[in-house]
Amino acid sequence: MTLNILKLSPFQRVIASLLLGIFAGIFLGEPAGKLNIVGNIYIKLLQMTVIPYIMVSLIGGLGRLDLKMAKLIGIRGGMLILFLWCLTALTLTFLPLAYPDWTSASFFSTSMVAESAKINFLDLYIPANPFYAMANTIVPAIVVFSIFLGVALITVERKTGFILSMQNLSDALMKMASVVAKTAPVGIFALSAAAAGTLRVEELSRLQVYLWVYLAAWLILAFFALPALAARATPFSYREVIKDARLAMVTAFATGTVLVVLPMIAEKTKELLERKGMKSDIAISAVDALVPTTYSFPSVGTILGIGFILFAAWFVGSPLSISDYPAFCVMGILTAFGSMAVAIPFMLDFFKLPADLFQLYLLGSVFTMRFATAMAAMHGVIICLLGACAMAGRLRWRKMVEVAIVSLGITAVVMLILGFVLTRAIPYEYRGYKTLVNMELLGPLAKVKKPSVLAPLSGDELLTDRLQLIQKRGVLRIGYSKDRLPFAFTNAKGHVVGYDMELVHALARDLGVALDIVKIDWNNVDKELDSGRIDMAVGGITISAQRALRFVFSKSYLDEYLGIVVPDYRRNEFSSYDKIREMEGLKLGVTPFRLKEGAAQRLFPNAKLIVVHSPREFFKGHVKGVDALVYTAQTATAWTLVYPQWTVVVPKGLRYECPMAFALPHNQMQWCWYVNTWLETAIKSGLTKKVYDYWILGKQTENKKGRWSIAKDVFGWIK
Repeated sequence: MTLNILKLSPFQRVIASLLLGIFAGIFLGEPAGKLNIVGNIYIKLLQMTVIPYIMVSLIGGLGRLDLKMAKLIGIRGGMLILFLWCLTALTLTFLPLAYPDWTSASFFSTSMVAESAKINFLDLYIPANPFYAMANTIVPAIVVFSIFLGVALITVERKTGFILSMQNLSDALMKMASVVAKTAPVGIFALSAAAAGTLRVEELSRLQVYLWVYLAAWLILAFFALPALAARATPFSYREVIKDARLAMVTAFATGTVLVVLPMIAEKTKELLERKGMKSDIAISAVDALVPTTYSFPSVGTILGIGFILFAAWFVGSPLSISDYPAFCVMGILTAFGSMAVAIPFMLDFFKLPADLFQLYLLGSVFTMRFATAMAAMHGVIICLLGACAMAGRLRWRKMVEVAIVSLGITAVVMLILGFVLTRAIPYEYRGYKTLVNMELLGPLAKVKKPSVLAPLSGDELLTDRLQLIQKRGVLRIGYSKDRLPFAFTNAKGHVVGYDMELVHALARDLGVALDIVKIDWNNVDKELDSGRIDMAVGGITISAQRALRFVFSKSYLDEYLGIVVPDYRRNEFSSYDKIREMEGLKLGVTPFRLKEGAAQRLFPNAKLIVVHSPREFFKGHVKGVDALVYTAQTATAWTLVYPQWTVVVPKGLRYECPMAFALPHNQMQWCWYVNTWLETAIKSGLTKKVYDYWILGKQTENKKGRWSIAKDVFGWIK
């Protein structure tokens, strides 16, 4: 029997288009991405009525009220929005129950020292120039302007004609939106095909815990908590609420924006009110005011996305403590007023989480963004239904509270069960240490001679310029000492690798010589250099005035930042420099160098300083009675990959930079001049940045293959 698509309902057509689009994307693969232009045309056609609709509905809807009624809509609508915010924020606090108890750590992140992101709420909400806000689609400012104008109209005489014009214009915009909505099957097919064709499923594997937890929370809120609020606290049934919201949810899901379905939400809600015999001027005015207003405030879908911060903290091995939850909920709601592109980096910075995790969020948002917009559509429908009933005196607040309590209980149980399942279903092995010790030099590499005991130079050789001597013998002698992660260390294959070794190989290639690499005693580094046993010492050497008396420093090639190494569970105690300075009885571990140069005494005058001779002994927990270790952040972060029970914090307010350089022998000006010139070119050419990204930030080099598809990989139709 042939399926006649013309007999399908609008909702069924949208679902069929969505499924066909997904299949087309999987079948065609990346070529399906070209259909995105059709989808964008559909979105823009929907968008063209939205801003005018927001303004017309708010101005006309408020203008026909009296002051008392407008105030009542504002108060009751605000209470409903606040109620849903609180319910969502409390739901988020249960999400960590589903996160498996896995060991984790990460490479250094620039967020530790980056400036905090700032949200300009004034530009977002204050319409200093309404026309600028309209031209740039700054919807919150447009809504504020429209509310002010609508309220001002309340007290204006002879406004009947203007209000009627607003109503006629609103009806015309609705008809335009309805006509465009008829093309939904085509637009949604194109959008879903493009998304399915370009999404790399394998890239989501790292995020699978977050995605499963997000989906579980989304299902609870979208199909239980929100519709149950309306079903229990209003005259509408659960079935009626879902039927009213489903088309808006699917359209929002497919288009990726809730803005385009605002007219649809208003139209469907008014139809439902009319069927229930609840359509009145005050109910219609409430809907017209609440639809655009709620869009300008964070929706349940938006706030649910802030849950990524809880995942990010767990992902890096530093879960937020219970004491952090109040700040998380409040800051999450406040930052959600802006765009998520600002909110997530701000929250990552606020809780001192790696800024690089924002890239992980963007990857997951390919999936979650669609669900968030669908949830926002449901949020709009629920607010309208609850608001209309509140204005008619038919809203039961007690029932809403009961539903919220039951919803939170269900969330807790579901998350506990999901955590049990994820722990056993997803194979996991901590690979931070293996990742580090298996890293190889990027290359190309210079020839490395077998390590040997190098003899000092003879008297005549010491009188020869070191650069000429290196070129004559064809070998550059490099010395490094122990505990120099990630600058110079031996990897799992027995190769000496690291940030500095990468530069050394490049230097040797440019000189046209081989390398002889030996381990030295750091206490004798000046003697090793001046005797000619080595030509250069490397390994993340910090420049200082005291060390300059022992040997010559090259040009600085990297600035490290001073940080604090603490156990994971004490991370928040050391988040503020001012807070650390006020701690009583604080005992800080410092290296002999840091103690001698005096930085620790100046920065932490009230702390008791205890010398730690080996960072490895500290990380193993062999140094007793020390609260934290003062160490450079980039170096310490590499150590936490080996010992993931520790974490590195750069306290807010502490800005102490430590320049790094190579150590060179005295009285070798030409050799020193050459190294400095070479480092200058390495910095300008981007070599040091490439090496920094790899050895410090842990960015792995990958060769991405084309997206798998049925047409290409099964039938071979596409090359």
